Amino acid sequence: MHPDPAVLFVCLGNICRSPLAEAAFRAEAERQGLQAIVDSAGMGGWHAGEPPDPRAQTVARAHGVEIGHLRARQVTAADFHQFSHVIALDGSNLRDLRRLRPGQARASLSLLLDHVPGRGGEDVADPYYGSAEGFEVTWAEVRAGAAGLVRALLSPA
Repeated sequence: MHPDPAVLFVCLGNICRSPLAEAAFRAEAERQGLQAIVDSAGMGGWHAGEPPDPRAQTVARAHGVEIGHLRARQVTAADFHQFSHVIALDGSNLRDLRRLRPGQARASLSLLLDHVPGRGGEDVADPYYGSAEGFEVTWAEVRAGAAGLVRALLSPA
C-alpha cells in the first residue's frame, strides 16, 4: 500500500467530469502541498483511449490547467485495491461502483460533492449534452469538491 493517498475520480464516460475533477484535484493538491496519486476513469468503456471532450479541455485551459494529454479508460475491479479513495461524480456512478467493488477492497467510496459543506449527496452537473457554459458550472463544482477533499486528506480525523 502506498503511503500517499491515491484518488480515482469516476464519471460515466471519463471525458468530461472525471478528467476535470482529476485536473482540479491535481492543481489544488499542488497548491496545498499534498502528495497524491491521481487518476480518472469511466464506468463505461465507450470513449476508452480518447482525450477529454474539447469543451472540457477549453474550460480547464481557461483556468490554467492542461488536460489534453489525458486518455479515457474504464474503471476496473483492480482500481479498488490500487486507490485509497474512489470518488464518484454522481449518485448513479456511486451505486454502480458499490456493485463493482470487490469484497476485500481497500478504497473508500464517496461522492465528490460530499466533500463540500452543504452539498453532500449532490451530483456534479453533467455538461455533456449542454452548451459550453455548462462546463464552467461543472468546473466550479469539481474545484469546490477537490478543495474540500484536499483539506480532508491533509487533516484526517
